[in-house]
Amino acid sequence: MKVQIFFLFIIITMLFQPSLYGQNKRIIGIAVPSAMITYGLISLGNNAIREMDFQIRHSLEQNNAFWETRVDDYVQFVPAFTAYTMILCYVESTHQLLDMTIIYGLSNLFAGSIVYGTKIITGRERPNHSDHLSFPSGHTETAFVAAEFLHQEYRNKSVWISIGGYSAATFVGIARVYKNRHWVSDVVAGAGIGILSTKVVCRVYPHFRKLFGERDRPLHAIIIPGYNQGNLSLYLSCTF
Repeated sequence: MKVQIFFLFIIITMLFQPSLYGQNKRIIGIAVPSAMITYGLISLGNNAIREMDFQIRHSLEQNNAFWETRVDDYVQFVPAFTAYTMILCYVESTHQLLDMTIIYGLSNLFAGSIVYGTKIITGRERPNHSDHLSFPSGHTETAFVAAEFLHQEYRNKSVWISIGGYSAATFVGIARVYKNRHWVSDVVAGAGIGILSTKVVCRVYPHFRKLFGERDRPLHAIIIPGYNQGNLSLYLSCTF
């Protein structure tokens, strides 16, 4: 069962990434996360996909395979942290530091709004019965926003950077299932929302940027990592 869940995420999130193919990149890039979101929405009914959710959860319970870990709370930010570390080490990225930060912030805002609103509307109960905010997975959405953000910034450097980011995000999705916090369909939908939201923001941002014109003087910025009561954060200071 562990192998089945692992390959479910790996196949969806990495093997079909458009950066690995020479043709129809744009179509595949939109179709894959859209299919993931559709998969999750279908699971809201009584059908085979929903039955698979119950079967996987039952199998984990019978095999006493649930995890007790908080590592997913931190791994969800690893791809974004990697992107910022690379640019601060002078590795050329697609966008400049301020633009990167705006794109990352807007992507999280867009995706987070969708996830929160959907949680309220659907009211799906978590598999551990803790509340009715199960669908879709917020942790997974955040992780895949970060993974797609890293991919967008450094996809021209090496495919392994994208694979690394998506591997970290995939781990978060798997962990949410093994912690009994989410159904499989929750994390598949969350991943799709994270990927698609970031792609949309990256596509729209250049047009948004033109409204404000080009900067006529260089930007000076510094990012300072922070830690407070178990929460990681990044502080951005800019001089225009």
